[in-house]
Amino acid sequence: MAEITAALVKELRDATGISMLKCKQALEKSAGDLEKARDILRKQGEADAAKRSEKAAGEGVVALKISEDSKKGAILQLFCETDFVAKGDNFTNLAEELAGVALEKGADEMKIASAEKIQEGIQKNGENIKLGAVEILAGERIASYLHSNGKIGVLVSFSGDEETGKDVAMQIAAMNPRVVNPDEIPNEEVAKEKEIQKEMLAKENKPAGIIEKILEGKLRKFREEQSLMKQAFVKDSSKTVETFLNEKNAKVEKFVRLSI
Repeated sequence: MAEITAALVKELRDATGISMLKCKQALEKSAGDLEKARDILRKQGEADAAKRSEKAAGEGVVALKISEDSKKGAILQLFCETDFVAKGDNFTNLAEELAGVALEKGADEMKIASAEKIQEGIQKNGENIKLGAVEILAGERIASYLHSNGKIGVLVSFSGDEETGKDVAMQIAAMNPRVVNPDEIPNEEVAKEKEIQKEMLAKENKPAGIIEKILEGKLRKFREEQSLMKQAFVKDSSKTVETFLNEKNAKVEKFVRLSI
């Protein structure tokens, strides 16, 4: 049997990213054969991944990538079990790598390619890892914002200067609008809200004509509260985002916001 030296263990560790102890055990099982040891680690990783697949993965990061011409972006969620792993280089590098693949090859191909990479990540980090939402956004210009803790990320398709795009992306991260404009709220949601408000107003014994006027105002507010354009601009609450964009001769087409 070949001697299992520290240098041999380190070589396997550098090649796989697996702990020194597991590398040493694999080399002992393979009688010092590096290739066989890597196979042992891979098979063990598959078994570990299967065991961990049922464990909750509630922590993680958001990762995003923008094309060099700033006309396309990819954003995704990658989940793990603990915040400790979420903050580690192995995990964050994996998330960024997957975002790069999504940008280059699209979400569907990335999801196929991610299976093996995620399994390797489970083996390296010792935790269950799951891919969450993956979104691709294209347009005249794409702006982005990634919060410092990696928990919130935004892509915005817009026209205008770079600084305006950054301001809007930060607005979306902070205020979490659902849509760009009020009329984008689904009609069925508005109808449901109308019924709720109608029942509440009916209990106040108000005349039918007044109820309809009150309802009109409440439903307008319901739409506007979830709309980016009608939000107060976070850098100057005296104006709406719509006013800010008009001043900058800019326009927002679409956005994606993901969070952990």
